[in-house]
Amino acid sequence: MCSNAEVIHYATRVLCENKGSMELWGLHMKVQESCRISDEQFWFILKECPRFALVTRQPSAGRAEDDYIVVAKTSLRLCKNYAEQECSRCQDLHLCKFFVYGNCRYGKRRNQCRLSHDIHSKHNEKLLRECTLHLLQEDELFLLLLQNDPLLLPKVCSYYNKGAGVYGSCTFEGSCIKLHLCQHFVQDDCIFGSKCKRLHFIDECNRRKLEERGLSGDLIQDLPYIYQNIYRIKSSREDMERERISEPVNQAYTQEEENNEICVHFIRRTCKFSGQCKLIHFNLPYKWEVNEGNGWRVLQGMENIERAYCDPKNSHGPGSRAVDFETMTRQGHPVRRLSTASSVTKPLYGHYNLTTHWLWYYKGDHANWIEYGLPDDKHRVTSVNSCDVENAYLLGSTSEVMVSKGNRQYYVSFGDMYQRNPKHNTKRKVRRRPQFVSVQEVESKIEAVKMYTHTNTITHG
Repeated sequence: MCSNAEVIHYATRVLCENKGSMELWGLHMKVQESCRISDEQFWFILKECPRFALVTRQPSAGRAEDDYIVVAKTSLRLCKNYAEQECSRCQDLHLCKFFVYGNCRYGKRRNQCRLSHDIHSKHNEKLLRECTLHLLQEDELFLLLLQNDPLLLPKVCSYYNKGAGVYGSCTFEGSCIKLHLCQHFVQDDCIFGSKCKRLHFIDECNRRKLEERGLSGDLIQDLPYIYQNIYRIKSSREDMERERISEPVNQAYTQEEENNEICVHFIRRTCKFSGQCKLIHFNLPYKWEVNEGNGWRVLQGMENIERAYCDPKNSHGPGSRAVDFETMTRQGHPVRRLSTASSVTKPLYGHYNLTTHWLWYYKGDHANWIEYGLPDDKHRVTSVNSCDVENAYLLGSTSEVMVSKGNRQYYVSFGDMYQRNPKHNTKRKVRRRPQFVSVQEVESKIEAVKMYTHTNTITHG
């Protein structure tokens, strides 16, 4: 059985070899040829791994409504300040942009270009390993960057897609710096096909503009597919955002689908719904499970796993068969952590003192992890604390939260769990981990609730 990491790497390579995306069934078949993997594990990887966007295709004649396209994603970008040599402690790749375009004018004699043509330089290798992309070939990595980095390719001209003229309503006509391409072709929903008045390919005028920009002929030929993937990635983010907004956490009790929330009343032995309760009944506010192909079962040593997980510096659990907290797997098998509701949705006292208190951390300068709202090693404090970030994360009102520290501003992105400094183009990892509660502490909290209830009964009785 292949590990999740092996499947992710192989699936990424297959997608890059097929112009960055494939139909779900086709990718599944290709992966099955080289990786022994269950259908459940494959689906789990596609749904949970941020490397892939799973996009529903528009229904059409001969196409099923549940037909999916899988697109390769990455949060890695080219450093926009590298060419001007104004980069400091950058978390983006240091590469010649024209090398990525396949058309650096210095050719293959790499020592003549003042910018790096080495994807495995010390700076780049560290970033590639962090994103588990270090095994990709140059052309595979470049395609991945082109369909994910918004600064590498010109945008599609919206004015070209309006009006009736040859150039639509674009007043720049042939001199427009944006790409003249049918927007509905990019969105994979053009009803006119080959009869469309808008371009579904790169014509000679567009080709000249792109060549002047530095793009190679081979890359220009594949651009229509890359633009389709750019749109698919964008639409998948929008779909996730709408889903987060339409299903806020405080509606968990009214949801009809499977609920992975642990019932706090059962932990206190006071749940009145018994077998009809929609929530999970377990004796702790957290539950670790693994699925090795025969359904979900409880992991042994749960308290030790939880203790390790609560420490943000840990990416793996204890023991020889350790849980990988980054991929949520154990020896290639899916792992999940169930828990009680977040404490920001219910007060962390009284009847709800067993809700989960989530803490948010960012990586410090010395590989340490600093909680939002607490001072760093220079005694600087962020403008938001863990509670603020958790509220934004659960409400899903935005995919980013603005944070200030001193006179600097940052953005926390929930999509890839990074904190970015837009001015200096640097980024730091972000982690969401719960506050540890031991088995003994759970019993103490249960007794505290009993005392709280007894006191209230006497007071108001």
